[in-house]
Amino acid sequence: MLTDIIATNLDVIFCGINPGLKSADDGHHFSGRSNRFWKVLHQSGFTPYEVQAVNDTSILDFGYGLTTAVARATSRADELSKEEFDESLEAFKVKMTKFQPRYVAFLGKAAYKAFSKKKEILWGHQSEDFCGAKVWVLPNTSGLNRGFSLDDLVASYREFYVAIQE
Repeated sequence: MLTDIIATNLDVIFCGINPGLKSADDGHHFSGRSNRFWKVLHQSGFTPYEVQAVNDTSILDFGYGLTTAVARATSRADELSKEEFDESLEAFKVKMTKFQPRYVAFLGKAAYKAFSKKKEILWGHQSEDFCGAKVWVLPNTSGLNRGFSLDDLVASYREFYVAIQE
């Protein structure tokens, strides 16, 4: 089981699609060896050093939180059904309304597409809010996402980091 790392009024809640099997098994977000989340977060400016997955709760110290769109762990996010996203939407809305982050950053387009019911989504800032939070869609850092190099990921996350400093 992977629990949310969350508090009220955070600057950003990073929302993964769902937990990977290793993360769910060891109880730490983005703990798979091939996942680049913690490295990208550091290299893009969000954290002053690379947080280790076992210390994932320390992300709260920087004003950020972690959650997933769907709680069920899988080896690949494409194993999730449309119904699983639909069934998760209401609980996710309740969570965002309760914790009121400034931004929700969806990691990958899948969850935001399912939650917004939009057919097409561009990367980056979205025009509409989600439960009062501004929305940003970032590439997923999963090692399975080979469409984005480490440099591409860092550039995308840095753009987001710079935007939220305003």
